[in-house]
Amino acid sequence: MDQRLIPKPTESELEILQVLWQHGPSPVRFVNDKLNEEREVGYTTTLKLMQIMAEKGLVWRNTDSRTHIYQAAVSEADTQKRLLQKFVDTTFRGSAMKLVMQALGNHQASPEELDEIKALIEKMESGGDEPD
Repeated sequence: MDQRLIPKPTESELEILQVLWQHGPSPVRFVNDKLNEEREVGYTTTLKLMQIMAEKGLVWRNTDSRTHIYQAAVSEADTQKRLLQKFVDTTFRGSAMKLVMQALGNHQASPEELDEIKALIEKMESGGDEPD
């Protein structure tokens, strides 16, 4: 399915995707157990969300065995790019500079983080690839 046609995941769907990205293909019970490490979520709620996600094209469901196994159908990197672009467009009127300035102004960056930021800027100025 074309990535542009896949809807933006909701917050709850994103939590499920993060479990699948981190742990790989998993049954609903495993995903639900991981979600419950952060906050209480009912099994049937997780099941219903994952069924909806399959209909939307966010996950694939393998029904070969009795226990259905779900797998992320969208990559973490692509999802991050899509969500970040939407966030920058709507919150910072498309200005990446405003986003970076806000982030640096609200967070005390470590010397190592600042070195990484400087290296990224140098790479971009020299015509290197965009960041991953």
